[in-house]
Amino acid sequence: MTELQTKQGRAGGRGARRAMRAAPDFDMLPALKRNLPLCEPMSPEQVERIDEASMAILEDVGVVFRDDIALEDWRRVGADVRGERVHLDRGLVRELISTIPSGWTYRARNADRSLPFGGNHSIFVPMTGAPFLRDLEDVRRWPTMADLNMFHKLSHMSPALHSTAHHIVEPMDMKVSHRHLHITYSSMKHSDKTFMGMTTSGKNAEDVMDMCEILFGRDVMEETPVVTGNCNGNSPLVWDETMLSAMRAFVKRKQPVLCSPFVLGGANTPASVAPAVAQLNAEALSALAYTQVIRKGAPAIYGHYLSTVSMKSGAPMAGTPEISLMNFMIGQMARFYGVPWRTSNNLGGAKTFDAQAGYESAMTMNAVLHAGANYIWHSAGWNEAGMHCSVAKFVVDAEMCAMGYRMAEGPRWDDFDVAMQAVRDVGPGGHYLGHPHTLENFERAFFMPKLFDNNSIEQWQAEGSVEITQRALDYAKKLLREYEEPKLDEGIDEALRAYIAKREREIPAEDALNTEY
Repeated sequence: MTELQTKQGRAGGRGARRAMRAAPDFDMLPALKRNLPLCEPMSPEQVERIDEASMAILEDVGVVFRDDIALEDWRRVGADVRGERVHLDRGLVRELISTIPSGWTYRARNADRSLPFGGNHSIFVPMTGAPFLRDLEDVRRWPTMADLNMFHKLSHMSPALHSTAHHIVEPMDMKVSHRHLHITYSSMKHSDKTFMGMTTSGKNAEDVMDMCEILFGRDVMEETPVVTGNCNGNSPLVWDETMLSAMRAFVKRKQPVLCSPFVLGGANTPASVAPAVAQLNAEALSALAYTQVIRKGAPAIYGHYLSTVSMKSGAPMAGTPEISLMNFMIGQMARFYGVPWRTSNNLGGAKTFDAQAGYESAMTMNAVLHAGANYIWHSAGWNEAGMHCSVAKFVVDAEMCAMGYRMAEGPRWDDFDVAMQAVRDVGPGGHYLGHPHTLENFERAFFMPKLFDNNSIEQWQAEGSVEITQRALDYAKKLLREYEEPKLDEGIDEALRAYIAKREREIPAEDALNTEY
């Protein structure tokens, strides 16, 4: 339930409250301000042990930077560069990461949807990168640009999702070399929330920066972040030219990137939790430090993608206890360095939206909230180890984020004295259903999910025995019928379309397909 609903529920009588329940509410929740204690399994001595091990990796083993510009940048600041391998003195690393801001405000197209970020503030961001989807009929197939537009609309209408991400699904009907332009435009057009920018190459990232400048203006981008990029490392201990060139495009324009080692625990890290975190920490620190070589004081986010692999098959797993433990530990390390951090949420390895998907996602969400993550990515839709985005899971995950949001807010105390008077009014053997405090507060007292069925089995059967997947798909169709586009300024829209047309002429793509928005 949103803060707006909470305020409305206190006035207007029962008729107003009934009307409020019947009316759709798509108001975005503010950035989550967490009020739960953090789960920190490491002692201060163990945090320092991880830090020491990571710094030793950076000094003694080194990190490969497969990029001539990055190697020259490192030489310029005094790093020990041996071929492509960069050995980083811990003093240099600490000096560089000390200039990363601990927080900032994300500026959205709709200024009312701008977001404080860092510290005890968190935001939920949908999944990205799925090469398949399970659609509105729960059919697994390749996505199109229209499917991506649909997910951006659903993101816009989901109160607990603070962003539309970028390529939630890969639009396979678009030429690869043109996709980043249309993906960015879709994020900008179909929602007025913050979004992510494509980092599939340095030039593609520069295109995203140009489009953001058209939408927000260069001065705004100098003042505050408007978009987020992601740069994945190649674990163990490698950063490549593609990611580093994209990183430079974002950081030079003071836009944050997620510095994200891609961890498959046991495959590209040691097969043990604490050593895996020590390696991941070294990888993240090397990239965070490089952002400050590019531009001192630029925002950056300690990132990672966490999975463990089955020692039987080598397949990535989701929702395992070790992933939760690593999230707790990485949260401690990010706070030790004073930088905001990213994690992944609601991950599922199941092939359909079944109990496995639900259990894996719930296990992960509880961990990341108690770990204190700031940028909570992959919060809606992820299944089959990221191979598909499920429409049904997307809308249920979005509601799960609202439930997690409410839990992480912590207990409310503002009505405590009034409720204690209700105990005196009702007395032994009575009930509270008709008491004025209940009538005034029932809308906000306990979260009431839209998509979970809590009726009797007789009522459930009478209503057709509809299970969660079908309920979710019906709800997604309803949302899309009610979608209202937050219109772009006509001049900005025209400028964005002109830029896309110009870049399409410049980028070779003879067989690119036309796309309707």
